Amino acid sequence: QVQLAESGGGLVQAGASLRLSCATSGRTPNTYTMAWFRQAPGMEREFVASMIWSGVADYADSVRGRFTISRDYTKNTAYLQMDNLKPEDTAIYYCAIPGVGGAPRSHQLYDYWGRGTQVTVSS
Repeated sequence: QVQLAESGGGLVQAGASLRLSCATSGRTPNTYTMAWFRQAPGMEREFVASMIWSGVADYADSVRGRFTISRDYTKNTAYLQMDNLKPEDTAIYYCAIPGVGGAPRSHQLYDYWGRGTQVTVSS
């Protein structure tokens, strides 16, 4: 069993920064992708960023240049540094591990999820 736990969300003003953390524990795969998704009220869960085991990252167009994903392999933790936040970034943010190889952008291909952390950006 794999457990993921997000932290670091909060309420900030537009233009501010936040750093989210995702700690993993349990029987994680030997090499695995970590990804961040977000879901706003009434919206589909959408891909934000991912990083495969080798460190190659992928970003949604809406966050590229503002968000940075990173991983600390010694701590089994992934991070999402979010800069220049906008009101449209408001959502619950989830970290996830896929059940397939690579770094899929479809949330349906992810088997393990955290419970999410709320990010609210006021204008």
